[in-house]
Amino acid sequence: MELKKDSNAVSIDMLLIVHSEKRRAAQGTHSDRQADPGALPQRRGGLQGIGNEIRKWQKIEENGLYGNLAEKQHPQQTQVITSYDNQGTQLTVEVHPRDAMPQLLKKFSLAKRTQGDKNGNTRPRQPGGKDAHAYPWDRSSLKSMPLDLRQFEKLDTYASQVTVKSGLDELVNELLQEAHSDLERVRAIWIWICHHIEYDVEAAQEKDRQAFKPSNILRTQKTNCDGYAGLFEKMCRIAGVQCMTVPGYSKGFGYQTGQSFSGEFDHAWNAVYLEGRWHLLDSTWGSGLVDTATSKFTFLYNEFYFLTHPALFIEDHFPDNKNWQLLKPPQSLRQFENNMYHKSEFYNKGMLSAHPETPVIRTVNGKATVTVESRAPTLFMFMLNGKQEHGLLSLQKNGMKLEVYPPTMGTHKLQVFAKGSSDIYSSVLEYTLKCNYVDLGVRLPAELHQPVGPSWFSEQMGILKPSHPDPIIHTSDGRCSVSFGVEEGTSVLASLHGDEGPVSEETQRRYIFQLHREKRVELKVQLPHAGKFALKIFVKKRQEPGNYVFVFNYLLCCSNTKVNWPVFPESFGNWGQDNELLEPLSGVLPANRNVPFKLKLHGVAKALVKGQDTWPLTLNGEGYWEGSCSTAGCREVYVMVLENANHNFYSYILKYKVNDQ
Repeated sequence: MELKKDSNAVSIDMLLIVHSEKRRAAQGTHSDRQADPGALPQRRGGLQGIGNEIRKWQKIEENGLYGNLAEKQHPQQTQVITSYDNQGTQLTVEVHPRDAMPQLLKKFSLAKRTQGDKNGNTRPRQPGGKDAHAYPWDRSSLKSMPLDLRQFEKLDTYASQVTVKSGLDELVNELLQEAHSDLERVRAIWIWICHHIEYDVEAAQEKDRQAFKPSNILRTQKTNCDGYAGLFEKMCRIAGVQCMTVPGYSKGFGYQTGQSFSGEFDHAWNAVYLEGRWHLLDSTWGSGLVDTATSKFTFLYNEFYFLTHPALFIEDHFPDNKNWQLLKPPQSLRQFENNMYHKSEFYNKGMLSAHPETPVIRTVNGKATVTVESRAPTLFMFMLNGKQEHGLLSLQKNGMKLEVYPPTMGTHKLQVFAKGSSDIYSSVLEYTLKCNYVDLGVRLPAELHQPVGPSWFSEQMGILKPSHPDPIIHTSDGRCSVSFGVEEGTSVLASLHGDEGPVSEETQRRYIFQLHREKRVELKVQLPHAGKFALKIFVKKRQEPGNYVFVFNYLLCCSNTKVNWPVFPESFGNWGQDNELLEPLSGVLPANRNVPFKLKLHGVAKALVKGQDTWPLTLNGEGYWEGSCSTAGCREVYVMVLENANHNFYSYILKYKVNDQ
């Protein structure tokens, strides 16, 4: 076209490059008119949402760095402006004196497109077959190329400590002082952005276009996802590394399990070209997270999103162009919406798979089952509607099994957390649980904590070879006996918990009588009534300060409504670990009766029973102390021992109550 206004009129030549259908097919790109189950629905008006924001970022960048062409450049000077979009379309505009020869046809080559940055970087082909990774994930690596993160330790430390500069060129040049390959250049830029640029929640909500401008990002050290991606691409260009910004949908801040995606894209990330292949990364999510309750950003570096394996990246990133999935076969938007979303911490903490593989699950006969496979033994916990209730979570050598029993019909939120090698539990899975039937016969005690049943963890804590390896114990008469080996120097504490009204901590332990035989501990349990109870096991190293630590619990079940066992006698600190009580086992004795006693006591000189009067116990040939006591006229009965024959001080070891007359 021509602009004729004065003697300094200029001609503007425009050259639009559009690949032929044949060439596009060769590159794996489908015609817009071709039906494609994996493609996004066609929109009018071009790319929307983030796509438009990215174009505007480029416009602001050009205006900010080079000024207005019409105002700041002499009209006789030839200028060539080249622009690309992420689908490979190239638009080149040449502004030259009216009578001058256009330079476009002389310089343009279909074989090699000029990128237009000061380093003369070129863009390679669109992603094709050699870039694609197999789907689903083969469990080989979290990364799209072999990496030893230890090789980056020195570079990461250096890049994270580089201070903010006034210009990108100066910043990139300083970052590259310790980078000696394209991979290291990308790593240095990644580390710097992730540790210095804060996610601007307010700008993201207001869609502030100025937040995309590099000079503003460096000044405020804040931006949103488009700014992160645009800044990363610009810094890579300066460093001489091929990089593209990729817009699309994401399962990020505000995502609801099972939601559908349509309309504007809500996120942007990058693809970098390293060692002859495209790779994906997301510096926005690598830098930290936004608290859903406060909408505040917190720096929390996440290695997962650096050169992520595409089969994992697709779980929460769906690009506008399916070729940027870098997958074979590519996934459709419907698959993206319906596939299970494993959070980055799922893989960071060594998880491999989870079942069910859909985000929405339904109960069967009032129960839903979730299993997780992990690379190594891992601690788990769960929450149903924000509470650690209504489920049985058992640890396995490489994973866990969870059975959930929703207390009401309807929709529930189920979250699974894992601890991994850190001391913090992180959310790794989230399901929407739909329940259309409640089994009223399955009411679990509120105090039934996680995990249930012995496991690798209880063995690690010093509890060995349990008599009951399964987490649930059924008893028909309301009594049971549980035993396990104990490592030397380990003390065990147990308590019983039901849901029948408030019970004191002392009473919770009185329905359990603990015996020691050699290196094994036996817990005799008597249930006060029918129902379900949590038998909680705690341990503590005797020589170490601090409290007992919860290890696991059993679920005890009894349907016999005639069960009404009393508590065991109360034991005191002098009750020896190797002592054994044969009778009476009931902690409540009948009034006005002669009650027989039989115990095995170690290391004592004398033993007696004290009520209204005192009755001595005698040692028989089998090593048991025997005798009887009258409960007439007393409310309490004590068993006492004399440990040293040369002393006259007796110690209390057992206490019984006597029924009222």
